[in-house]
Amino acid sequence: MKTLKVGIATLDQYKARTMAIARGEYVPAAGEPKIWFQSLHTLSQVLSDKNRALLALIAQTQPDSLNDLAEKTGRAKSNLSRTLKTMERYGLVHFKKGPGRQLAPRVKYSGVKLEMIFH
Repeated sequence: MKTLKVGIATLDQYKARTMAIARGEYVPAAGEPKIWFQSLHTLSQVLSDKNRALLALIAQTQPDSLNDLAEKTGRAKSNLSRTLKTMERYGLVHFKKGPGRQLAPRVKYSGVKLEMIFH
């Protein structure tokens, strides 16, 4: 698995960067972050100790479904669903088709690398 590179930028910085890309004024380098958080606080919430343990468990056990993951963690399915949807928005997990119509969570990366903008 590869490492996900994330960035920290204010909403204004992120909008300015996105607009510059859209106008063709800026071309992101290959190694630049693809996922951006608005603050270290937001990043720390998404990658809390509990959530990092969840990502590790998913990577190690490859659960067949959300129900399977709920059994393995002892967490409520509704709580897991919310957490995983947030992680999916940030590109940390994805879902593949499991048995029947169930979705199986999968981890995309073995780690996260942080880059911050200071201007």
